[in-house]
Amino acid sequence: MKVSNPTSRFKLKIPSQFSVLDVGSGHNPHPRANVVTDKYIEDNYHRAGDIKVLKKQRFVQADGETLPFTDNEFDYVICCHVVEHVDHPAQFMDELSRVGKGGYLEAPSMIGEFMIPRGAHKWVLLEIDKKIVIVDKERLGMKSTHDFGDLFLDYLPRNSFGFKILQRTQQQIFTVNYEWKERIEYVVEPTDAELKKYFTQVWDKSMYEHIVPKRSLGKEYMAAMGATVDIFKNVFKSKVLSRFR
Repeated sequence: MKVSNPTSRFKLKIPSQFSVLDVGSGHNPHPRANVVTDKYIEDNYHRAGDIKVLKKQRFVQADGETLPFTDNEFDYVICCHVVEHVDHPAQFMDELSRVGKGGYLEAPSMIGEFMIPRGAHKWVLLEIDKKIVIVDKERLGMKSTHDFGDLFLDYLPRNSFGFKILQRTQQQIFTVNYEWKERIEYVVEPTDAELKKYFTQVWDKSMYEHIVPKRSLGKEYMAAMGATVDIFKNVFKSKVLSRFR
């Protein structure tokens, strides 16, 4: 079941004694993971660079749909930007739930896929009513004719303070960020009309509010202030602390 919506994979509160698995770690493994896995060792089609394994991490080559681990072997499972690539998402989700007692899933949202399309992505996702809803991207007719990936992934993050705040305060526009325990609640190719409409109809105000809930002025202010502090911390680490390393 759903626990929360962390703003990013680096905002997870994982107890120090937990054993952690990163599924599909690729070129950017989570530093908290003890074990990292990837299906492809030499083929970088599904990632942005060569496989990387950090110090004290154990690498296991594995298909996420048939993980070579026992039930509940890990306290926490991290899986970022992988499910949109797999052949059988239901089997993949079940495997994450099987080997982990809880975890964190992150993937491009349907809105994010429209703005930053990737040919390697087979599925689009939304979180609706605390469930991950997964739909075949090709069936929706989504094509990569106009790709604004460089704008949203590079140009604006480098040059727009306002965009940085948006990324941190309304992350669900770009990604599905879903922390769970015991089992991931999901639906693949929904038949329920209330779920299907998000993928087949023009959204109205109520649908926007369902995916991007309104916040009070006070909560909006606190979110913006928290994002601002986080941005300055990151700038300090990258610009100042890096000089002393």
